[in-house]
Amino acid sequence: MLESLGALISSPWIYGLVALSVLLDVFLPLLPSGVLVITAATAAAAGTTTVAGATAAPAEFPSLLVLILCAATASVLGDLVAYRLAWRGGERLDRAIARSRRLTSAQERLGAALARGGGALVVIARFAPAGRSVVSLGAGAAHRKAKEFLPWSALAGVAWAGYSVGLGYFGGQWLGATWVATAVSVLALFMAGALAAFFMRRPATEAASTAP
Repeated sequence: MLESLGALISSPWIYGLVALSVLLDVFLPLLPSGVLVITAATAAAAGTTTVAGATAAPAEFPSLLVLILCAATASVLGDLVAYRLAWRGGERLDRAIARSRRLTSAQERLGAALARGGGALVVIARFAPAGRSVVSLGAGAAHRKAKEFLPWSALAGVAWAGYSVGLGYFGGQWLGATWVATAVSVLALFMAGALAAFFMRRPATEAASTAP
């Protein structure tokens, strides 16, 4: 499956590439960080990676635990950078958010959720396309306290990283280390993203009426 990417995936550089991709996709949501995490986890499911027909790495490389740690840590760091930039953004960023219905709505719901002592929206947003960016920027622009936002960001990062690695690994175990396994796993990740986006698009009044 991974003949063209085998040399990279069978080296420690894959961890740095995963971390960099996850770190930057809070600013560039089109980066395929989830696909990269799943592909690396599928390679781990293969037991060994092969380049040009030769065994290139021992069993279970890349390490699933290290992949999760890299992806989760980079996710939190990226959220923190976006949060701090938005915090210091000033009036220009406030005007930009005011012009965006999506950002304004997310900011309102996030503020209400954090004020109630819960931040499930932060976790849900991590799975939605661009949801991580919206929530991190919204929390910073609204000047939410770091202790209200960052613990939920950490939980979101671990949940997303664990889910993505799990999809790649178990997909590879069940379907073999093929492009079919990767495609099925990526589809499952996109389905979770679509479901998360549905919850994020709910009007703030509806979310408030259903909240305990």
